[in-house]
Amino acid sequence: MSLINALAGFVTSNYAQRLEKIRKNPIELQSTVLKSNLESAKNTMIGKEYDFESIKNYDDFRDRVPVVSYEEFQPLIERARRGEKDIFWPGKISWFAKSSGTTNAKSKFIPISKESLDGNHYAGGKMMFANYLEKHPETNIFKRKNLRIGGSADLYKEYETQFGDLSAIMIDNLPFWAEFVNTPNKEISLMSDWEVKLDAISNAVVKENVGCLTGVPSWMLVLLNHCLEKTGKSNIHEIWPDLEVFFHGGISFTPYKTNYNEIAGKQMRYYEIYNASEGFFAIQDQTESKDLLLLLDTGIFYEFIPMDKLDSREAIPLHDVEVGKNYAVVISTNGGLWRYMIGDTVRFVSVRPYRVVVSGRTKHYINAFGEEIIIENAEEALKAASEATGASIAEYTAGPVFMDQKEKGAHEWIIEFEKEPDDFDKFCQILDETLQSINSDYEAKRYNNMTLNVPKVHLAPKGLFYTWMKQRGKLGGQNKVPRLSNDREYLDPILEIMQKNGSEEE
Repeated sequence: MSLINALAGFVTSNYAQRLEKIRKNPIELQSTVLKSNLESAKNTMIGKEYDFESIKNYDDFRDRVPVVSYEEFQPLIERARRGEKDIFWPGKISWFAKSSGTTNAKSKFIPISKESLDGNHYAGGKMMFANYLEKHPETNIFKRKNLRIGGSADLYKEYETQFGDLSAIMIDNLPFWAEFVNTPNKEISLMSDWEVKLDAISNAVVKENVGCLTGVPSWMLVLLNHCLEKTGKSNIHEIWPDLEVFFHGGISFTPYKTNYNEIAGKQMRYYEIYNASEGFFAIQDQTESKDLLLLLDTGIFYEFIPMDKLDSREAIPLHDVEVGKNYAVVISTNGGLWRYMIGDTVRFVSVRPYRVVVSGRTKHYINAFGEEIIIENAEEALKAASEATGASIAEYTAGPVFMDQKEKGAHEWIIEFEKEPDDFDKFCQILDETLQSINSDYEAKRYNNMTLNVPKVHLAPKGLFYTWMKQRGKLGGQNKVPRLSNDREYLDPILEIMQKNGSEEE
């Protein structure tokens, strides 16, 4: 091991040890987190309302504190945004992560306390690097720069507090020495105009010796392609010969892996993380498996609602979850969120230790006809169709075609390809057939076109989703194209753009 790796190992050794405790003592750690958060917040307004001081165990906590959505918690957040102290976490919350959220159209403002910033968001990143060093002691990433890409990163002051993308809050609060290991610099990273920022990032990073990438797959791909255009290189390893790993999160990597393999030039490693404005939840801790280890000692207490109990909000603790089941995630955090539904669903693949895959969103699915298509289903079907037809997907969205008098319903897809299928009809057929093979409810509705007709699939022109996101003011690293919707909120505006441009294909 090199001297710099030995130093990195020394700096991250505490986080490597904590990962081992997470694997071996998960329930004990979760109990400690709950007690600590309750103790910290006992004198806040919400702590007094539910008498946190007298809560002795999980059953007390569950029975006393209600499960809430953002909309229900939002009035308290607004009070804290206006500078009121001790609402749901001690002292004044100075930062709020603005998230477009995928649960509804309006912005969400997630409280970021100093404890959650240091003890969760930064700690999760340090665990990610500690795990990577442990798995790859020969790595050279600590000798190189980390190419980071965040969202539209200006911080805005409103009332008595600041808000902006989580990436802006994290970058703005990093210690001075972080500038020496990250690229682009803070000034460029905090630019707000995505299209101007894209050019500035490219100009800066192509001159650096980059060893790893961190960011959202879709926007990172836009940046990498821009760098290739700017340099005239055929693959990204011609720009950065020592690039070895991409730490990615925010959206599923499945639709993008082929694209990355094509521009990589040589083999790269890909490690997934599961983070959001609400918290840094999990990391891929194994090289050979994409399953994600829940981080259980970073200030977040987890509960899970079985999907068939979602309406009743009957949550269960970690030790009661079962492998193979889908659950909605509920968190109580050192940022002041209490029994808060984040809108994600996960499926446990292991309980020794607790590892999950992100299976979708509680409100991002298609169930207009009882078919219950979740994002995990969509990703698997799109992967099968792409592999069978040599395609690679850039972006997509899907939703229902509602029944109209005697006309049956259907699903409608808009797909923008990085590489179009060699047989578009075959792609559509395999997409439909795979969905039927992995989802019995969808299969029943499709049987003999009983309820659902053949899916309607549009081949979108290049740049369509970029144009749509730009119109919505959603360009940048933390903004995501909504994948599935149970209505036509996204489909109709995108189709309108296609029709105006006269470029609609089916």
